[in-house]
Amino acid sequence: MHRAADPPPNPWFSWTYLERNGEDVARALEQHVSLTLQAIAIAIVVAVPLGALAHLRPRLAGPVLGTTGVLYTIPSLALFAVLAPYTGIGRVTVLIGLVLYALLVLVRGVLVGLRGVDPAVRDAARGMGYGRARMLWTVELPQALPTVVSAVRLATVTTVALVTVGVVVGFGGLGQLMFRGFRSNYHAEIMTATVLCLVLALVLDLLVALAGRVLTPWSRDARVLSGAAA
Repeated sequence: MHRAADPPPNPWFSWTYLERNGEDVARALEQHVSLTLQAIAIAIVVAVPLGALAHLRPRLAGPVLGTTGVLYTIPSLALFAVLAPYTGIGRVTVLIGLVLYALLVLVRGVLVGLRGVDPAVRDAARGMGYGRARMLWTVELPQALPTVVSAVRLATVTTVALVTVGVVVGFGGLGQLMFRGFRSNYHAEIMTATVLCLVLALVLDLLVALAGRVLTPWSRDARVLSGAAA
């Protein structure tokens, strides 16, 4: 009586998989990175004016935050289904969805940062003859940068995760590898894509944090002085 053959190994980590599929992995990673960076860049361009408008016109703060909040709560599958007939199946649809999801975090971050500016700083600017618009762009926004950077970090990490959902319209970056791995029950493919997503989120978060430190040296100096005084 012959024993049944052992099933072929299906490890969670496999260097052989990377050697054989390196081009596919690199292509998926490049797509994931480009979608994330483009979505965050576009969302920042949209969110800063919206947050500034809500700050200058407090009556608009509720509608602006409410609208971005509603957009954030729409399930991604439903959003892509609504967008697809108008924007097609592919990159544009995924990019629009990612931008809409990032807006809530970024607009709220801009608004909170602007509202948190020290009133004494505003009074000093007024005393120097600054108008409302000049004060916003040259005084309040720079002071709000640490809070805005924190919002960008959160939005970036969230976007890295959301890109994978784009697989439903054929443009999901590393999500393509995950989906293919689930369909074929190939553990190494699933784990490789998952680890790369985690590493990408960590790297981008660190880069944004570093950029924030470079853009706000006064914030770092204030922390150093505070620590020395303590």
